Amino acid sequence: MDLDRWNPIIAHYESCFARHGATPKGADWPNDRDLAIRFGVMFEFLADAAEPPSVLDLGCGAGLALDYLTATGDIDRVRYHGIDLSAVMIAEARRRWPQHEFSCRDIITSPLPDESVDFVVMNGLLTERVSLSSEAMTNLAKAVIAAAYRTARIAIAFNAMNAHVDWQRGDLFHWPFDEVADFLKREVSPHYAFRADYGLYEYTCIVRRSPRLSRLPVDDTWWNG
Repeated sequence: MDLDRWNPIIAHYESCFARHGATPKGADWPNDRDLAIRFGVMFEFLADAAEPPSVLDLGCGAGLALDYLTATGDIDRVRYHGIDLSAVMIAEARRRWPQHEFSCRDIITSPLPDESVDFVVMNGLLTERVSLSSEAMTNLAKAVIAAAYRTARIAIAFNAMNAHVDWQRGDLFHWPFDEVADFLKREVSPHYAFRADYGLYEYTCIVRRSPRLSRLPVDDTWWNG
């Protein structure tokens, strides 16, 4: 795979950062409320975590996830590691959050050890394709999702733009549910869920290694036969 295909996306986000700095608009999000909603969906797993899980923030940018976790009081509930392909973004993230770990790395060509973190979150990594073709972006998305899943012990979460909308923007990555489900079932994991109920024109997909079961009765003969 020609990983230089990421370059238009990297250049786009670095341009946004140059104009707006370490802000939601600097990561090309329209406003802070929408970004907070996205982070809230991504980090819902914290509600079930008894111990602080290790979290890889893939495509971390300037580290705005840490701003969110600080604002919600959850900063001490995770063991955080941020990775981005942009050296500019990583330098800013390290400046803003020197107590946390950041790496400039491509996990497709330079993977982390298998199951070396509990969760991988990818907020915004797969929402814009800028000037890439849909085919090229789809191939990149599949490669990075597979690499992220190999890295995760429990689950990964990523978002993409919803294809079931009234109109689509040519610079965004609208990835249909059925295409994603087919790829995940064949090449990643059958244990996935789509969330499109949080009021934005996108969805978040959570992919787990094991099924997430509802609360079960203690007695196996729970039915009244």
